[in-house]
Amino acid sequence: MTLDPLYAFVFFGLFSPGPNVILLTASGARFGVKRTLPHLFGVVIGVGITAGLTGLGIAALLQQMPRLEFALRVAASAWMLYMAWGLWNSERRKKAEAERPMTLIEGALFQWVNPKVWAVALAAASAYPSMMGPWGEALRLGSAFSGLNLFCCLFWTSAGALLTYLLATPAAWRWFTRVMALALASFSVMVFL
Repeated sequence: MTLDPLYAFVFFGLFSPGPNVILLTASGARFGVKRTLPHLFGVVIGVGITAGLTGLGIAALLQQMPRLEFALRVAASAWMLYMAWGLWNSERRKKAEAERPMTLIEGALFQWVNPKVWAVALAAASAYPSMMGPWGEALRLGSAFSGLNLFCCLFWTSAGALLTYLLATPAAWRWFTRVMALALASFSVMVFL
């Protein structure tokens, strides 16, 4: 019995730095794992829905429209570079009492504008197709993405919570945000691979 290569592709695609990784790590560092759980589950649900939609034909539609697909890749890359620039220039701020992590709905809806999730889902749908019909493919992709993403999200949220102790100084926070910004910027190039 061999493991479907889709699972390795999805795992590494979702585990690598991107908007969700950065947001969940930062939320874990700022609010802790327990308060970040609604955001985390929203990401898991939203990623599964997004991947499922690619199985229903969005990937095929984009393959028939290469200019649109290229334009979406350029927009996703530019958006990630913009986020990386903002992260690079961010400073540690004191926690305000009114601040809160994303809710379940906000985490799920964020996936609709998350270029990394769309890029990984579209690549997975086109590179690892099955012989199932559209609904079977949607279920296959949605469950693979949600199931694997749960572990990725738990890891990064927990890592952020553990980093709280190391990011107590402005210098440590600056180092952390710049490393995350460089990782995010490097992913903007991978959108074209």
